[in-house]
Amino acid sequence: MKLELTDVINVAIMNDPWLRQSVQVQGALLEESVAEGTLPDPRLTLGAANLPTDTFDTGQEAMTQATIGFAQRFPRGDSRQLASAKTKQMAGMQPFLRENRRVRVMETVTHLWLEVWRSQQSIQLIEDNRGLFEQLADVAEAGYTSASMGARQQDIIRASLELTRLQDRLTALHSQLASSRESLGEWIGPNQARLAVTDDVPPQLLRGLPLDWAETRVDALTRHPSIRATDQLIDVQAIDVDLAHQAYRPEWSVFAQYGYRDRAPNGQDRADLFSVGIGFDLPIFTGNRQDRKLNAAAARLEAAKTERTLQIRGLQARARAAVARIERLDERIKLYEQTLLPQMEQQASAALTAYNNDDGDFAEAVRARIAELNASVELTQMVAERGKNLASFRYLTTDSSETPSFSLTQYQD
Repeated sequence: MKLELTDVINVAIMNDPWLRQSVQVQGALLEESVAEGTLPDPRLTLGAANLPTDTFDTGQEAMTQATIGFAQRFPRGDSRQLASAKTKQMAGMQPFLRENRRVRVMETVTHLWLEVWRSQQSIQLIEDNRGLFEQLADVAEAGYTSASMGARQQDIIRASLELTRLQDRLTALHSQLASSRESLGEWIGPNQARLAVTDDVPPQLLRGLPLDWAETRVDALTRHPSIRATDQLIDVQAIDVDLAHQAYRPEWSVFAQYGYRDRAPNGQDRADLFSVGIGFDLPIFTGNRQDRKLNAAAARLEAAKTERTLQIRGLQARARAAVARIERLDERIKLYEQTLLPQMEQQASAALTAYNNDDGDFAEAVRARIAELNASVELTQMVAERGKNLASFRYLTTDSSETPSFSLTQYQD
């Protein structure tokens, strides 16, 4: 069984705890939005008023009462509705953050898969060519022993040295492969990461760029999920400005109190008492409180708008840089596949034939084989690098114009 890239991406996304955490955060914010829009709890008071301190007799004085009171506070202006709307907007950020996380995980896991593929293919190339170098060593040793090909002792040493270098390269590549698998294991689990990846790069990473990539303008990048999340944040900051305006309005409260009076000492009934009233504060001295908070909220709103502009510029620059790298890599890959590698193979075959015919230098034959092997390994690296850049380009140009496909229950246990 070999690891397909699509399977790796699906497993990484479904096992990502961040996505489940985001769902929990969104659910918590939606619950809080309901609480934010609710009136504060009323206050109930119980007490005794006007007790005589000489006897504490409740029937001695006419003013003595047992009281029960009720008070209700009404927050300033539309602050309740605005606070509820703010929390809902914050909850609305989470679907776009999850969408951004999903495509970011796709990019990251693709990079790691390609690193495993690059190391695996490079190891395979060296293993396949080791036999050729061993054959060269045998030819040099046979020629030196028989003295029929003009072989020298240094040819035998050179062949042994190159085999040692190949072993060193294999050791380094196995180390890189193990490191890449450990990194991939963070996303799909260590057991799955130990499996070999497929021998071929998925076709979607070899496709050309979209014809309209050059039209990656600002209006297109505004649909990126990270930008949509920032748009939600801007809406939150705008509500903060509205909330700061509400601080200039008074906060109201109403209260009612019932006072029970005991009978007079002579047995005469006394009327119970009832009090009612309203209260409000006076936001008069606003210079160092309301004005300052309003200015701060307005500054945060402008800062969020600036951050959005910087995000778009960053996405655009990185997308264009990725395209430039892909175009250059495509040119180099084409050159290697169509011209350079065939020529190197011809050169290596010619050098080996000349040496076998006692008409060439052993060192030249070895250098030609090494150059051919290095070119093959470099081509593998370029293909992997090309796939990485295409994965990054796809992340940077993700279109989240539709509603993100992440419900509150999709990632819940």
